[in-house]
Amino acid sequence: MDTVKRDYITIQDEEGKEIDYTIEALFDMDENSYALLRNLDETILMRIELEGNEQYLVGINDPTELESILDAYQIAVDAAPAEE
Repeated sequence: MDTVKRDYITIQDEEGKEIDYTIEALFDMDENSYALLRNLDETILMRIELEGNEQYLVGINDPTELESILDAYQIAVDAAPAEE
C-alpha cells in the first residue's frame, strides 16, 4: 500500500498559538502564489509573498478574493484530478 507523503508547516495565529498544517497544494494564479493548508479542524488558503530571499505566508482577508481563488482551484482540480 502506497502512502502519500505530505510536507508540514507550523503557523502562528494572532494570539501566538502555533498550529501544525499539512501542505495540500501549492499553486499560482494571477501572478500570485498560494498555499492550501489543512489540519484536523480547518482548511486555509494563504498567499505566498517574497521579500528578498525569504518567503512568507499571508492570510487572505477579502472574502471575494478568497472565493475567486478557491473556485479557480476547484475548476483546475476537476479538470486534472490527482492520480491514485
